[in-house]
Amino acid sequence: MTSAGSPPRPFRFGVQLRTAESAGEWAGWARRAEDAGYAVLSTPDHLAGPLGEQFSPLPALAAAADATSRIRLGTWVLGNDFRHPAVLAKEAATLDWLSGGRLELGLGAGWMTEDYAGTGIPRDPPATRIRRLAEAVEVIRGLWGPGEFHFEGEHYRIRGLDGRPKPVQSPPPVQIGGGGERILRLAGGAADTVGLVMRLTGGARDAAAARTATAAATDAKLAWIRDAAGARREPPELNARVLLCAVGEPLSTAAERLGRPLGLEESEILASPHACLGEVGRVCDHLSACRERWGLTYFVVSADSLESFAPVVAQLAGR
Repeated sequence: MTSAGSPPRPFRFGVQLRTAESAGEWAGWARRAEDAGYAVLSTPDHLAGPLGEQFSPLPALAAAADATSRIRLGTWVLGNDFRHPAVLAKEAATLDWLSGGRLELGLGAGWMTEDYAGTGIPRDPPATRIRRLAEAVEVIRGLWGPGEFHFEGEHYRIRGLDGRPKPVQSPPPVQIGGGGERILRLAGGAADTVGLVMRLTGGARDAAAARTATAAATDAKLAWIRDAAGARREPPELNARVLLCAVGEPLSTAAERLGRPLGLEESEILASPHACLGEVGRVCDHLSACRERWGLTYFVVSADSLESFAPVVAQLAGR
């Protein structure tokens, strides 16, 4: 998203890493991402569920920081219900300090049913979780600021706490990710970066969720974000998680293999900002069209696409 009359933001790209067989392998993944030109190395945040083993985000990013020198370090995204924001503010500021100011803090309201069922953490209704997330963002930013911070909210109370250490960045950028209207309106008004994903209210990535990743659904999401952003001096950066990625694979084959299990037609898959399929030139054209239509300029792929997607990064990053 850019202000009226402003040139479009340049493209940047991230890769999401989950786990590794050893500390050396993890460091190697981080260096490969940096060498390939990715701007951000990010980690997800789940405690259980069907998405497989994954490291705890902040310690893993600290190790990645030690192995690299330029790539930024992001959480995509932390489940707000898993940490008190005062604790997270300190941990995040420490990571920003140790990495020389490379942190991008991504936050979400939580969604995966198994995370809550497995831990006994109450999975409150979405509206409650999103109000709690809004308070958490305010608390974190307040504790990153100078002096003592006071806050009295529905979910959190901070009484004269001076959060230390302070981050190197003043402050680190905050990303809010989600797929529903409430959270995207929050993100449009409060986040530095808005991350678009499927709407996951039901707690699973299924065919119903996939319907919220189409181009038509993205039109609606951008309308909510723009309405909430209003006349912000600095409109938020817009990001999409690439959920279907097959660069170099024949287009129809990739669409059939990856998209049909979600119940989407080929035309819907190919138009989605969450799908990057086909030859490098076709993917570059698709992402350029996504920037033109929606203002999306920051795209994140999975670790298994790090190498195959790298030619796209080489052609578009910074342009």
